[in-house]
Amino acid sequence: MVVRSPHPDVEIPDLSLYDFLFGSLTEEDLGRTAVVDGPTGEATTFGALRAQVDAVAGAVAARGLGVGDVVALHSPNVPAFISVFHGLLRAGVTVTTLNALASGPEVGKQLTASGSKALITVSPLLAQATEGAEAAGLSRDDVVVMDGAEGYSNLRDLLAAGAPAPEVSFDPATHLAVLPYSSGTTGLPKGVMLTHRNLVANVLQSEPYIPLVRDDVVPAVLPFFHIYGMTVLMNCALQQGSTVVTMPRFDLPEYLRVITEHRATVLFVAPPIALALAKHPLALEADLSSVRIMMSGAAPFDAQLAAAVGERLPRARVMQGYGMSEMSPVSHVVPFDRDDIDPGSIGLLVANMVAKVVDPATGEEIEQPAEGTSAPGELLCAGPNVMVGYLGNEAETRDTIDADGFLHTGDVVTVDAEGVFHVVDRLKELIKYKGYQVPPAELEALLLSHPQIADAAVIGVVDDDGEEIPKAFVVRAEGAELSAEDVMEYVAARVAPYKKVRAVQFTHAVPKSASGKILRKELRAA
Repeated sequence: MVVRSPHPDVEIPDLSLYDFLFGSLTEEDLGRTAVVDGPTGEATTFGALRAQVDAVAGAVAARGLGVGDVVALHSPNVPAFISVFHGLLRAGVTVTTLNALASGPEVGKQLTASGSKALITVSPLLAQATEGAEAAGLSRDDVVVMDGAEGYSNLRDLLAAGAPAPEVSFDPATHLAVLPYSSGTTGLPKGVMLTHRNLVANVLQSEPYIPLVRDDVVPAVLPFFHIYGMTVLMNCALQQGSTVVTMPRFDLPEYLRVITEHRATVLFVAPPIALALAKHPLALEADLSSVRIMMSGAAPFDAQLAAAVGERLPRARVMQGYGMSEMSPVSHVVPFDRDDIDPGSIGLLVANMVAKVVDPATGEEIEQPAEGTSAPGELLCAGPNVMVGYLGNEAETRDTIDADGFLHTGDVVTVDAEGVFHVVDRLKELIKYKGYQVPPAELEALLLSHPQIADAAVIGVVDDDGEEIPKAFVVRAEGAELSAEDVMEYVAARVAPYKKVRAVQFTHAVPKSASGKILRKELRAA
């Protein structure tokens, strides 16, 4: 049985993301504040932002980049990220966003996999950027350091040329806007192909349930390079004329300062931030009375935590959303005006979406009940926000999107008679550490590169703080003298901090099926 969104379909215009966000700005809009740099307080109006976007597009085109080219953007949340991101799209370029925490080898892998012709970064990340660029065969001339570094082009130099924004033509329904990298349900990171239509659609699909308004102030602490930050914190806010206050990283005192000084009204967070707001002594002393909405996403958020945050934000509606990079990302939200819905649920399907709940063992569809709650099954979703596929990986695309266009999420859910979904388990192997995706296969491949490790497997386990962490099961090579600390240090030196192995257990063998697949259920029971 197909479950449909209770909200009527919304019309999705045939526009590029640039035209959708900036094409209809009025004279009044142009003078309003679009972006504020959190650390300095420097403000940028919508008019100045659009001019910057057009100037970046002109500079990019002058360098010979345009439709069909991929450029990597490697930066934390700073105002220039927004200008450069949308300027690249304005020029017809496809943007692949790099995690600001990525190591040099990780940068190089994504540059190579995406076919990036250039890399735009910031000086604090230059060491990792240059290591990755060199590994991917990019020259120094192909690297732009937005805030400047000796020997590299910078954003000011590019814009000073004053090249006009190019006239570009492409089909928004098929032209790729972004290539974020996701681990999907299993395996190594893959390029998620999202079109301009995908991104425009998801902003409009989310709008009825996340009612941002012109006077809202949104602290942007969740990274723009992640699809949640890109669509919800950046694009949804810009489309509604809200003010975005950028924060390069999460620091609780700074976050609280931004909320109080800027009288922030809408907080988009991941569960660890929600936990800090609910329990940290600094948060208990802060004035959070301006907040009217707090929405959590990127990882499970239970009703108990929602209630604890609600006590700290008495004037705010505490909500939860659900999605994946493969869905641009939002598919479900607890609507702002539905306080009768359990905040521990993922809420209702957003507009224009349909879903199925399928028995993972038999493939049979599970009926939505007339009363009560359904049996659990895998969540399948279809809608205009679902990706085109994985870049250069037709096999994984076929495994993820079926012949009827339904994306298999790998999450096990229930649905009730009112169309409210709860996530109860997951089939996918992906580990979610503080909202970040950690693919076991990537860590396993790295562990196996250690000369003293004969075999290895990685699973997610819950630590004493209730956080899911990567745990490695390691088989020592014959005669090897290897400690748990040695293993963790080896991995830590080669991956982004959130991918670190945080627990190690030595074992005589990794349990595997006859086909060689790791039996993770046996490891979880060990």
